[in-house]
Amino acid sequence: MQVHRSLDKLPEIKNAVLTIGTFDGVHCGHQRIIDDLRKRAEAINGESVLLTFHPHPRLVINPSDKTLKLLTTLDEKIALLDQFGIDHLIILPFSKGFSQTEPDVYIRDVLVGPIRPRVIVIGYNHHFGKDRKGNIETLRKYADQYHYEVVEISKQEVEEIAVSSSKIRKAVHEGDIRLANKLLGHPYPLSGTVIKGQQIGKKLGYPTANIFISDSHKLIPPYGVYAVKVLPGNKEKGGMLYIGKRPTFDGQERSIEVNIFDFDENIYGQFIRIEILDKIRGDMYFKDKNELARQMDSDKEETLRILKDQG
Repeated sequence: MQVHRSLDKLPEIKNAVLTIGTFDGVHCGHQRIIDDLRKRAEAINGESVLLTFHPHPRLVINPSDKTLKLLTTLDEKIALLDQFGIDHLIILPFSKGFSQTEPDVYIRDVLVGPIRPRVIVIGYNHHFGKDRKGNIETLRKYADQYHYEVVEISKQEVEEIAVSSSKIRKAVHEGDIRLANKLLGHPYPLSGTVIKGQQIGKKLGYPTANIFISDSHKLIPPYGVYAVKVLPGNKEKGGMLYIGKRPTFDGQERSIEVNIFDFDENIYGQFIRIEILDKIRGDMYFKDKNELARQMDSDKEETLRILKDQG
């Protein structure tokens, strides 16, 4: 997959089949659209193109709205879209100025000029341009002039996708990772940079990599212990993820740390990816370190069972 972070100097895209959206989570509904996009591109010996925006438009248009939490950071979204076979991903910087683009100018200068789509796949309620005045009828109005075909995603499909996104966010928020992963069609991702911690886990026989999540809008699961797969570099390892305030040690700030099984390399400063498979338990207070260590032994046994069951 080729990733383009502007419309300048795009390569010539052959018979482009284009879709547009935020694609947060790249969940099962999105995957159906991507599959349709790829098949349409193959049918005309073309290339699939997904146009998305960063930051999320809601964060730009309503900066005071603190309620929006995202299922995927930009890096996570790129990694997932790469897995699902998109030929070209265009990440367009979204700004207040851009949001004032008139719909006809948007079609001419954003879609047609740089991408030259043969087919545009879009939802029935998709809006674009200044005051969200542009819609599927606007696209159809210019279809003959600019020589593209408009394919509408049905109302039912779009509503299924919307419901799916809200269900996933609710499931993650409540710690129901199994349900979230079922709706996503892949494990819930979490990624960040490894930073120095307090070395508490090492003293208990479970050294951990502390993770810094730079995107404040990323939806973090609730406090507790989770079975995970960890991808440091090109390796894949099992592990246990802890999210919480370490009440046994009077922690004041949230910590996100992962114990990676059978792994002892120095990865400070590295970016790692985590796939959350299931929740083991909630956060707990223990009377001493020995009691905590015994619980961690039990957590590891349960994590190994989940890793075995999920391959």
